Amino acid sequence: MDATFWALIALILFIALIVYVKVPGTIAKSLDDRADKIRNELDEARRLREEAQQLLAEYQRKRKDAEKEASELIAAAEHEALGLVAEARQKTEEYVERRAAMAEQKIALAETEAVNEVRQSAVDIAVSAARTLITEKADAKAVDGLFKSSVAELKERLN
Repeated sequence: MDATFWALIALILFIALIVYVKVPGTIAKSLDDRADKIRNELDEARRLREEAQQLLAEYQRKRKDAEKEASELIAAAEHEALGLVAEARQKTEEYVERRAAMAEQKIALAETEAVNEVRQSAVDIAVSAARTLITEKADAKAVDGLFKSSVAELKERLN
């Protein structure tokens, strides 16, 4: 019996002892547990990836909605600004028209006043000239009556 034979027997006994103690089952169980753990981690990673993609899609949708709302706000602001400009332009034109009408009224009033003053001056000069002529050529009583009737007639015409 040589040393190789005893080494073979020791090896067979060792393998039998390992099988008897169920080391291969323990190792297989350990490997199965590790495989299950890795599988669970992969499933969790897949689930987290799907959640991340859903969040990304949601944030992209929110960003598009915000951009759309911002463009609508800008369009509304531009529309309102154009309306304000048109309203200001219209009010300015109305103001200019009112001022022009007021100026024309003032000019017409000044013309009327000037014409009235010229008429009044002409009447005063005519009355004075008539008085002078009548006093030179007629007697006082006739002149007084004529003067009063002329003044009354002029007052009627002016009114």
